[in-house]
Amino acid sequence: MSNQPLPASTPVQTTPRPDDSITPRTRLSIGITLIGLFIFAVGAKPALFGWDRSPVVGFVQIIVFLIGLAIICLGGYLGLHSLWWGLERTIVSDIGSRLVATGYVFSVFSGLADIFGMGSHSFPQIPYFGPWQATGVLIGQGIIALGFMMMIPFKHK
Repeated sequence: MSNQPLPASTPVQTTPRPDDSITPRTRLSIGITLIGLFIFAVGAKPALFGWDRSPVVGFVQIIVFLIGLAIICLGGYLGLHSLWWGLERTIVSDIGSRLVATGYVFSVFSGLADIFGMGSHSFPQIPYFGPWQATGVLIGQGIIALGFMMMIPFKHK
């Protein structure tokens, strides 16, 4: 190939072709991620939608935002995995996908620590989502974000 510019009359395709296999997967993953974000927002802050019925974060709220986080992880994994279409995945990408799963498990065990009997409010008491659980969930989300960054396919020249 020469480094000469294309003539002005040659059209350059800038939109994805309909037969491109990445486009539907990417759109599906974005849709799944947005649904997960909505469910996560409902669980984390139901007052945003006028659905708050309790002054504390209870068991149902914790479960709802953890389900939303799971759907976000699924959508992100599908989207970033589809970017590797036709390429061999690297070890860094494989480690990243495992970090996403590890971060989610960390978030689940941190968020449900009281239910599992490891939190500050054991079973006879009402489960309480306190600052230690919130910190654990945030650390888990940080691990998930690191895993997603490791899954991005960078092209080397």
